[in-house]
Amino acid sequence: MIRGGLAKSLIQFSIPLVLGGILQQMYAWADAFVVGNLMGEGALAAIGATTALNNLFVMSITGLALGISLLAAKLYGQGSGAEMERLLSTFVLTLGGAFLVISVIGSLMAGKLLELIHTPEDIVYQARAYLQIVLLGLPFVAIYQVYAAVLRGMGESKAPLYAVLVAALINVGLDVILVGPLRMGVKGAAAATLAAQGMMAAFMWFYAARRRGLRLPAWTKGGWIKGEFLKRGIYLGVPIAIQSSITSLGSVVLQNFMNGFGSATVAAITTAYRVDTVIMLPVTNLSAGISTAAAQNMGAQEPERARRALWVGSGMMVVVTAALAVLVAAVGGSLIAMFGVSEESTAIGRTFFRSISIFYPIYGLAMSLRGYLEGVGDVLFSSAVGVSALALRIVLSYALAEAVGNQIIPYAEAASWGAMLLFFSLRFIWRERKARKRQAARE
Repeated sequence: MIRGGLAKSLIQFSIPLVLGGILQQMYAWADAFVVGNLMGEGALAAIGATTALNNLFVMSITGLALGISLLAAKLYGQGSGAEMERLLSTFVLTLGGAFLVISVIGSLMAGKLLELIHTPEDIVYQARAYLQIVLLGLPFVAIYQVYAAVLRGMGESKAPLYAVLVAALINVGLDVILVGPLRMGVKGAAAATLAAQGMMAAFMWFYAARRRGLRLPAWTKGGWIKGEFLKRGIYLGVPIAIQSSITSLGSVVLQNFMNGFGSATVAAITTAYRVDTVIMLPVTNLSAGISTAAAQNMGAQEPERARRALWVGSGMMVVVTAALAVLVAAVGGSLIAMFGVSEESTAIGRTFFRSISIFYPIYGLAMSLRGYLEGVGDVLFSSAVGVSALALRIVLSYALAEAVGNQIIPYAEAASWGAMLLFFSLRFIWRERKARKRQAARE
């Protein structure tokens, strides 16, 4: 459980998540790096063009997993650790089964999905070949995320790091072999990712059973699925999953918007977002730490300590995002160039980073408040704000594209961060006033 000194606890909880996230991003980085350098910018753009569609499914899994993690944290804070096995089996079976069906359907429809977002004709064939294979890994992602969610709720953040470390090594090794000597191209890169995801899920099952004593329970009269947990997990997870899915769907819309600027911009911005995703991991995982601390302490009936987690986490967030802003403005362009893109694409990506990085502290504070609000159970509001911010981003992108050009992409995103910070701040103030009124009425 996240107790003791909050700053130290948040750091100890977040660092393994950050490292695990960095390694997890190596899937996309390894595919892009190997393919971009061995096959050229066209193949790199093809993989980049699948990112929004793949994330549409992956982010829905991640959203559901966040709800499961919040439920696990509350149960653990209440001293109900014995219920974790039934919680685990409930969602391994339901989510794993659901995304097995989705993965098969998505793979069969990969070509149609890419046509819907107007993928450039010069890269659509390779993009379809990559997407068809990668989507088959969704059940493995779902199982991994369920195990990771339950363990995070118990305060265990190292297991996902170990799982991803093993999977990343497998992915990189297979990428080099399949794309290089075996010349399988983008199909080889996709197959490497699929194999690594399967290993990642298997590792989590083994680790949870051997190191934490979490095994899928034997069949009992109540079955493997507990209706109460499914209901509570859906209540907490579905709003976040819907918001995540809508955000990813919005990314598909924005990918369609981006495609209109040509292959150079597609290669530049999709590669920049790969880099940005890794750079921002300290922010997203510190937010997860605040959320977990808030959920555990609310479960333990310690609301004041939950609020302290927000204040301590926010102070840490300001320092982290300021450092990241300086870093990415200085070396962002060089990181993009590593992927073998053209000088034109590198220049576009460098300008993107210099435009967006100054707004990182705004995003960091918004994520601190979001983590706290979700931790105390205010997931519906959080999801609504996320969807509204996305809508603002899309509207600004299309409305100002002609006037601003492709740099509307970072400016529209920055505006959406500002909107999130405003609404989360207002919601927090409203909740605090309501809590004080309840306290005064009791006294």
